[in-house]
Amino acid sequence: MISFKGQRFPKEVILQCIRWYLVYSLSYRDIEEMMTERGVKVDHSSLQRWVVKYSPQLDREFHKKKKKVGSSWRLDETYIKVNGKWKYLYRAVDKEGNTVDFLLTAKRDTKAALRYLKKAVKRNGEPEKITIDKSGANKSAIKAYNKTTENPAEMRDIKYLNNIVEQDHRGIKRITKPMMGFKSFDSAQKTLTGIELGRMIKKGQMENSEGMTNAEQFYSLAA
Repeated sequence: MISFKGQRFPKEVILQCIRWYLVYSLSYRDIEEMMTERGVKVDHSSLQRWVVKYSPQLDREFHKKKKKVGSSWRLDETYIKVNGKWKYLYRAVDKEGNTVDFLLTAKRDTKAALRYLKKAVKRNGEPEKITIDKSGANKSAIKAYNKTTENPAEMRDIKYLNNIVEQDHRGIKRITKPMMGFKSFDSAQKTLTGIELGRMIKKGQMENSEGMTNAEQFYSLAA
């Protein structure tokens, strides 16, 4: 259960502000102005604290209801600026475009790719196939993982098959662009968790959500 005890604002206001930030291309100051127009005076710094605090909690609730992804994954990484430096967001989607998992890392190497792969397998089960795009680190990570399992995944290096995850990165970039980079790794990690959550809901990856709008699905995670 997600607790909003001790907050000055109602849960509904907090969740609406969080969702706007995670789903739309808006800055904290944009939302501050929008809420002021609605008679709610909330500082942009409070909005940032809400997003960082509640995004991981909402994501945990979502994963209790997340639909099973396919067994053919497309793995890739994209760049995210944190405190003026580029960091790496590892992501994968299945062949239908559903998000498998994600992980922000400080480096782009075999160790980081293997960390991502272990996290994705732990939360989604083992894949039958993993498609990559000429990344030596990703190849090494998959080989290392395959040595630890009785069901090694087939590794494929086929660029055109990986276009689907490269295109999917754009949905994340569209939201993060107004943010002008993150100030800390921790806030970046937690905010990106919320952004990925919003994307998964939009893709219809939540169970028992028939007839519910994307907003209703999001708010139901804190019901």
